[in-house]
Amino acid sequence: MFELDPRLSADTYFVGSTALSSVLLMNDARYPWLILVPERQSVTEAFDLLEADQAALWQESMRLGAFMKRHFRADKLNIASLGNQVAQLHIHHIVRFHHDLAWPGPVWGIGVAVPYAEAEAERCLSALREA
Repeated sequence: MFELDPRLSADTYFVGSTALSSVLLMNDARYPWLILVPERQSVTEAFDLLEADQAALWQESMRLGAFMKRHFRADKLNIASLGNQVAQLHIHHIVRFHHDLAWPGPVWGIGVAVPYAEAEAERCLSALREA
């Protein structure tokens, strides 16, 4: 049975599900930031997935990335699977703007996460779910 890593659970909001993955919103209002987590137990690397799931994850990631770039009018979209702090396979999709706090570097290690206010999180989640 699939279980979301406790750290991902603590740091995100659940947006919805795709055929393969949970879609999560990172609780950091500085960046539009979604995470895909394949709902497969004990998977740490994309190559650990069955080939059909690898293909599905790639397609989901590309559709999510295209949506985010268009929806948020991003200058760039960063897509990454690091797993240094959370081993469970998850793919970050982070909207970047030339004027954001970390530009042009990575978002990790720059400043401190700014949690969404409850009302702002609900508005964002509602808009994402509707889109």
